[in-house]
Amino acid sequence: MENSPTTLGSKGLINKHEFLRVIIQCLYSLGYKKSASCLEIESGVRYESIEFDLLESQILSGDWDDCIDTLNKIKDVKDDTRSSVLFLVFKQCFLEYLNRGDDSLALSVLQKRVPTLHMSNETVHKLAYSILALKEMELGKLDEDVISELRKRLVMELGKQLPPPIVLPERRLEHLVETSVTAQIDSCIYHNSQDAVLLYEDHCCGRDQIPTETVQILTEHSNEVWFIQFSNNGEYLASSSSDCTAIIWKVMDNDKLTMKHVLRSHQNPVSFVAWSPDDTKLLTCGNLEVLKLWDVETGTCKHTFGDHGFTVSSCAWFPDSKRIVCGSSDPEKGICMWDCDGNEMKAWRGMRMPKVLDLAVTSDGENLISIFSDKEIRILNLRTNAEQVIFEEHSITSLSVSIDSKFFIVNLNSQEIHLRDVAGKWAKPLKYTGHKQNKYVIRSCFGGINSMFIASGSENTQVYIWNRQSSTPIEVLSGHSMTVNSVSWNPKRPLMLASASDDHTIRIWGPSQSNKIQPAETST
Repeated sequence: MENSPTTLGSKGLINKHEFLRVIIQCLYSLGYKKSASCLEIESGVRYESIEFDLLESQILSGDWDDCIDTLNKIKDVKDDTRSSVLFLVFKQCFLEYLNRGDDSLALSVLQKRVPTLHMSNETVHKLAYSILALKEMELGKLDEDVISELRKRLVMELGKQLPPPIVLPERRLEHLVETSVTAQIDSCIYHNSQDAVLLYEDHCCGRDQIPTETVQILTEHSNEVWFIQFSNNGEYLASSSSDCTAIIWKVMDNDKLTMKHVLRSHQNPVSFVAWSPDDTKLLTCGNLEVLKLWDVETGTCKHTFGDHGFTVSSCAWFPDSKRIVCGSSDPEKGICMWDCDGNEMKAWRGMRMPKVLDLAVTSDGENLISIFSDKEIRILNLRTNAEQVIFEEHSITSLSVSIDSKFFIVNLNSQEIHLRDVAGKWAKPLKYTGHKQNKYVIRSCFGGINSMFIASGSENTQVYIWNRQSSTPIEVLSGHSMTVNSVSWNPKRPLMLASASDDHTIRIWGPSQSNKIQPAETST
């Protein structure tokens, strides 16, 4: 069907008059007053509606009776909105009558006009008391300039409250364009860049925006690599292994990793690491062993927490980099909070305390999230002590929190990853499937710009990547020869992903390149 002269666009969905009006508004807001005025004259379309133009004139001239009459005649305004704007007009009217000494007229507004709006007595009394208090403070000395300024403010306030098409919402064209750009970004499954989106063409990223290709293989561990995590500044990677060591790797400017320190002190396999928020310290958890604190710069062990009877399952830092918290699978040990010198600051323990499988502190320090007894998630607000309890139908193996503290994911042995909001407003989690997980601990992570991706290892030797808005993976990465236990996405380099496997290696993934490395290449 051909468009009528009153509509625009291939589908005839855009009203020409409305389109011109928002363009004129945009020109005015950008400071192009002459261009806006010329377009108004040439098109015959006014930025301000006839009704609002009249209201503005009446308010600025103090013609209150006609102003009130105009407001009452405007159609398609909800009763509560009409009452609200009329109240503002009555308030200004009342103030001006008092200011010029017309107390009887002011009283008439208060007694006859305001009650028609069905406002609460409390609101009316507050208005009277506030303005009468001003009168006692020599309100009568307000000059014409002040009155004029108050009238202009009233016009602006009415402009915010009156609905379209009487008044256009501020920066309407910018909002429409931004909404369109946002929708295109949201529908782009590979979007992973902070670069500005061009308006000249529809937006669509290619798969080169995410890491899909092995760019380096790290082989320094002599046994299964169980856990990896990039530092908060993205300059280091820490790995832990069943070879009883942890390694700190340095990320170079060319995106290659080199070994900085091998941390040798644990007597048993190292199952977990955690970076301090300032990246100067690293915690390592020994499997059925103690917790150790390391200095990142020197690679020296600064403190050992607990004893050989203290079974640590996981640990986390508070935002100040001065306090840590760890959980134990032994109920009598529970959850402990220490300072960096090993002084216990707080503890949650007792015979009723379930075993702790995993825990995390949100980066804002507000919440402690714990995984209890396989299927139970508890979110403790550390400021209010309010607690949420969430139950999963299947056993939980790991937990990961988004950088913005708003979301967390849990891996389940039902071969699903569940995404939940920390605030607890969602009735159900978002679910991600495709990877394989039945009997091992597999750890997933958030990644990319605004944590819009989820990555996970898998028991079938592959790495899976999902866009958060889709339950099925957008990429499946092959390269490892055994179970992939853990993945970590560099928080400062959105094109860098690391994966750790039972095949004793760590793979660094980057965007697809024409010159692929040979699988046998190792770090040197």
